[in-house]
Amino acid sequence: MLHTLTGLRGMISAPHHAAAQSGLAVLRDGGNAIEAMIAAAATCAVVYPHMNGLGGDAFWLIHEPGRPPVSIDGSGASGRAVSMELYQRQGLDAVPRTGPLAAATVAGAVSS
Repeated sequence: MLHTLTGLRGMISAPHHAAAQSGLAVLRDGGNAIEAMIAAAATCAVVYPHMNGLGGDAFWLIHEPGRPPVSIDGSGASGRAVSMELYQRQGLDAVPRTGPLAAATVAGAVSS
């Protein structure tokens, strides 16, 4: 059975304890959830680099009380020559996930 945790003043979830501690420190110092998330992500870039870093993408969904949600798409752009027509000429109806025709993107996290 799953156990649900609750908190009254904030909570941090991260894949590495050091990242969670970084985010928690920001909250304890009066920072908000967005600042805590940035601190946790920055720590993950150091202690969990294979899963998170400045060389990746960033997708944010932010909701502040009394305001409409805001989304930030920090995904990188693909190469200039990449198009669906390119894949269709190869007999494909979707972008492959792996292999030489997989569309790698230029990192977009920093620009977001």
